[in-house]
Amino acid sequence: MTNPSLTTRPAAECRYDVVALGEVMLRLDPGDRRVRTTRSFDVWEGGGEYNVARGLRRAFGLRGAIVTALADNEVGRLVEDFMLTGGLDTSWVQWREYDGIGRTVRNGLNFTERGFGVRGAVGVSDRGNTAVSQLKPEDVDWDALFGSGVRWLHTGGIFAALSESAADVAEAAMTAAKKHGTVVSYDLNYRPSLWKGIGGVERAREVNRRLAQHVDVMIGNEEDFTASLGFEVEGVDENLTDLDTGAFRTMIGTAAEAYPNFQVIATTLRGVRSASRNDWGAIAWSRAEGFVEATHRADLEIFDRVGGGDSFASGLAYGLMELGSLQEAVEYGAAHGALAMTTPGDTTTATLAEVAKLAGGGSARVQR
Repeated sequence: MTNPSLTTRPAAECRYDVVALGEVMLRLDPGDRRVRTTRSFDVWEGGGEYNVARGLRRAFGLRGAIVTALADNEVGRLVEDFMLTGGLDTSWVQWREYDGIGRTVRNGLNFTERGFGVRGAVGVSDRGNTAVSQLKPEDVDWDALFGSGVRWLHTGGIFAALSESAADVAEAAMTAAKKHGTVVSYDLNYRPSLWKGIGGVERAREVNRRLAQHVDVMIGNEEDFTASLGFEVEGVDENLTDLDTGAFRTMIGTAAEAYPNFQVIATTLRGVRSASRNDWGAIAWSRAEGFVEATHRADLEIFDRVGGGDSFASGLAYGLMELGSLQEAVEYGAAHGALAMTTPGDTTTATLAEVAKLAGGGSARVQR
């Protein structure tokens, strides 16, 4: 099926439907406790870019690979084991020799509380000097990767913020992808903690504006577009409790004019009533179909919000590759994000059937 908003390479001539470029960390989750007081953690893998490709593989049945780097020790091999469970091809993982204590290279950790009620979610990452942050553009044979046939490349602002060289790696990947006819998506994913020690908002805008010139599908929320690209959304309060879609449409129109290479722009709409209840929706725009809006889910119950935006991105990408309209794509994205936030961990446990049912207006009645 051809989507009028975006042309992708035929699956039959490609080795992969999606390749993700980014860091994969261990997520340590204290469950319903606090990081500062817990005595045990559940452990998963996670990463803003990786989560998208994993979702496309596990929820939507597409073929995917991950480009990342890991220190070759027991922790790195645990991350690999998680990625293999996620179904992604790990043959493009760059392994780095471990020095015994992590003086020169290490693997990243992410301690994350999911929050509850008035206590918001909290993330504390421990990712300095990680293997992937030291990746250089020449470390990966990009022409070999994309020359083998790739329909979609996904990367984003988290990876680009990891080091001085990370943005150069992303640009090399994006340039090669475009040369071989691969669609490039980018999630702005602004994280103040990643940028504050290397130039803050000003540096974030410099890097993201440069990379945006290579993007076909740009994804983000209100804070992302404002902090990373400098596009203001008028009338949105600082707590993001009143999300006016009209203001977002204006902002998207401005972004589309500034970057004529953008074919699709999508933004999630999250109104935070509490850590446990959010208003959730999304809007998208394409040059071919204009604006569409997903079903608005007011007062959505949240179990774990982390990864909801990544699951939106994977549902959107699936829709743009496999479904017949931008409206269907944004509905699948919003539904997949909503389902992902009902379970713990960064990554989705949803099935295509569940996403299709919710996107089509299905309820939460018991399945027997």
